[in-house]
Amino acid sequence: MVSTTRQIFLLCCAAAFLTACATKPPATAFDRQVTHALPATADTPLREALAPLEAKHPEQSGFRVLANGTDALQMRIALARAATKTLDMQYYIANEDTTGKLLLGAALYAADHGVRVRMLVDDLNFKDIDRIMAGLDTHENIEIRVFNPFGSAQEGLFERTANLFTQIGHFTRRMHNKAMIADNQLAIVGGRNLGDEYFSASETLQFRDLDVLAAGPIVADVSASFDDYWNSELAYPLRALNKQKFDQKELDQTRDDLRHHWRTNADPYNAKPLNATPLAAQITSEQLGLTWADAEFRVDLPEKIEHPSPDYVSPPLARLRELMRDAQHDFLIVSPYFVPHAAGVQAASELTHRGIRIAVLTNSLAATDAVAVQAGYSPFRVPLLKAGVELYEFRPRQETPNVGLVGSRSRASLHAKAYVIDHKILVIGSMNLDPRSANLNTELALVIHSPELANQVARIFERGTQPEQSYHVTLADSAQLAYLRSIGAPLSPLVWTDVENGETRTYIFDPQAGFYRNVLTGLFSLLPVNSEL
Repeated sequence: MVSTTRQIFLLCCAAAFLTACATKPPATAFDRQVTHALPATADTPLREALAPLEAKHPEQSGFRVLANGTDALQMRIALARAATKTLDMQYYIANEDTTGKLLLGAALYAADHGVRVRMLVDDLNFKDIDRIMAGLDTHENIEIRVFNPFGSAQEGLFERTANLFTQIGHFTRRMHNKAMIADNQLAIVGGRNLGDEYFSASETLQFRDLDVLAAGPIVADVSASFDDYWNSELAYPLRALNKQKFDQKELDQTRDDLRHHWRTNADPYNAKPLNATPLAAQITSEQLGLTWADAEFRVDLPEKIEHPSPDYVSPPLARLRELMRDAQHDFLIVSPYFVPHAAGVQAASELTHRGIRIAVLTNSLAATDAVAVQAGYSPFRVPLLKAGVELYEFRPRQETPNVGLVGSRSRASLHAKAYVIDHKILVIGSMNLDPRSANLNTELALVIHSPELANQVARIFERGTQPEQSYHVTLADSAQLAYLRSIGAPLSPLVWTDVENGETRTYIFDPQAGFYRNVLTGLFSLLPVNSEL
């Protein structure tokens, strides 16, 4: 009996392997239309409202930092309501949870009012059981595409799992970009995906994140990048992958369900306030709080995944390196997944030897949602500190009101990706400082030359690095090492300090992480996966 069971299992594995190795046709082989962004000069209420401001600030764009989850959710809802011609969304993760359904309802509202809605979602986090998106895809004004699928809904869990192992190089390369664009006039770019944990709406996990609202000429660059991905040979129509079939009656039911969801949840989750005054009216009366500045948009090409090459250089990372090398005073880093490797330590050392302050805010082992990344980061703490870099690790729990990077009593985890150079330049987007962002994922970043916005994020950084919010990681000094010897404790090269209820606390191991996370970190550090972190 055991032998027969084993034979059946091996046959199933072989069949799955052969299925997984089958070549998937490019997305261009399916019936899908090549479409492009609305011309930036098209006549829309948003264009009419922005034109006078753009005339006052020639060749500049307007920006507003979205520092907390409520503002970020409200602004996305407002963008969907403000669109009159086109609404484009590009996300690594798009969940059908409470806030996800509020946003999908807003997109359906736009489509019902004649707006063309295009939604591009990475496959890694896409589930074929997501019936709402599959139903919305049948709307005449909505199209959803899936980027770089490693399986399809026509395959079962077994086949998709087999694909993961037999096409690991394909699977690990993901579209990490995050953007939402209304009428090619307003865009939201940053670190947030679509899900409750990004909008202060989860009872278990709260990601501390940053986005920026952009208006003006820079939006056309964001739209052009969206078009590149939308028309890519890796952007598959959802209908070509999804085995579920929907008729008009089911779409009507989806519409009714989303409307009921809106009536039930819009007020409790603070989704409505911005809808009272349309964005076009806020722009006209200059109430939107835009800061106008010179800006650059840097983004990876889809070819980074379509045709991977060891010679590829990521434009967002290359630009950040240039700005880092040119720093005159300081370089502030917010990167939840931070794996500098030896080259990063060397680059930092060259700056600190010139008197440049480098300070890093990243996740602690207790706060991170990616323990494997912590295994890649932890070996570089001592070299970074010896090079003169300041290290701060975000604590897992907060007790203060939801402001900027600090917030609720749910477990908190850092997710923002932002960099401030000399308090003059702000770089914000989807890019972490790790090998995955550099070599595997596609990323985007806005480079904003604005002391006002750079200082705004620098203040958020300084609040986030306070001892009530983060651990300060330092090298153990001679007195601390002598004390550890005197009590027979293991000699730790690192010391973590924070403040709780007004009292300073000191740790010699990753604080509050627990046995399980420490063991996992040790196991991951033994695996040859540094290039995947």
